[in-house]
Amino acid sequence: MVLLTVFGQVVFKWQAGVIEAMPEGWAERFWFMVRVALNPWIIASYGSAFLASLFWWLALRTLDLSHAYPFTTLSYVLVLVLSGLLFREAITAPKIIGMILIVAGMIIASRG
Repeated sequence: MVLLTVFGQVVFKWQAGVIEAMPEGWAERFWFMVRVALNPWIIASYGSAFLASLFWWLALRTLDLSHAYPFTTLSYVLVLVLSGLLFREAITAPKIIGMILIVAGMIIASRG
């Protein structure tokens, strides 16, 4: 579930950087949004979100919500790492400390 969520976010960011700017007129904006919505990569992002929801539902059938939910925080860590690798976004010391705290919190919360 986490990997599907991360995939969707990374693809949205990538496509936001390569799709042309929104046009000025209302009709042009409408057709622009239709083209964006039908972009295969954007559709893949929608699909990954849908599949992530299905896997989340399956996980919750067998796990307590309070045990499963902390693992969703891994998406923050993975998105941060991938944004640095793929988009050259800065991974600063505060972000690294935050990632460490997120992972530590996830471990503590999932054991409790």
